[in-house]
Amino acid sequence: MAAFRVLIVDDSEMARAGIRMILESDPAFEVVAEGSNCEEALALSERWMPDLILMDIQMPGIDGLETTRRVKEKFPYVKVVMVTVSDDIAHLFDALKKGAQGYLLKNLKPEAWHEYLKAIAVDEAPMTRELAFRILKEFSPMGSDEAESNRLTSREREILGLVAKGLSNKDISSQLDISEHTVKNHLKNILQKLQLENRVQLARYAYEQGWLGK
Repeated sequence: MAAFRVLIVDDSEMARAGIRMILESDPAFEVVAEGSNCEEALALSERWMPDLILMDIQMPGIDGLETTRRVKEKFPYVKVVMVTVSDDIAHLFDALKKGAQGYLLKNLKPEAWHEYLKAIAVDEAPMTRELAFRILKEFSPMGSDEAESNRLTSREREILGLVAKGLSNKDISSQLDISEHTVKNHLKNILQKLQLENRVQLARYAYEQGWLGK
């Protein structure tokens, strides 16, 4: 399997070096470029077409949140993970609203970075129950659309509920005794039927439909 191509965007040269060191300790990642501001992030994304962008939130001028919005607008395929020293939950919500797929604290151990980023890269980043509740409370209600809900099969609803509980694709496949490939295909169908984009939105939808406890 080819290494995940990563672009690091941080205005601090020292921070970029630290992030590069963490990533280069795992052959699953290849740092293809580094940028220090919004303009460089956009230009380097177009040039290198990375799989992942590690984006600092606090940057002078155009901050990482707005930079993320602009990157996702031009390159919706790329996965953006915000990297920060702050554990302010408001930053997480802002990041998700701008299109980011994840959020990492700079003081986490390298092993935690590797595991989390690999999960993000293959669309298997689990969500804790606490995080899902906090996200649900912050975002505006989506409302309950019975017709939309009825489009899902019973198995799809079952899988959606497990996603909301924080299970990874591997955990779901084990619990339901089906292959991971089958789980991934179910998730693709669910996302398409509900017109949602990621696991965060799926979990929020499951909570609002009251399927978590089912």
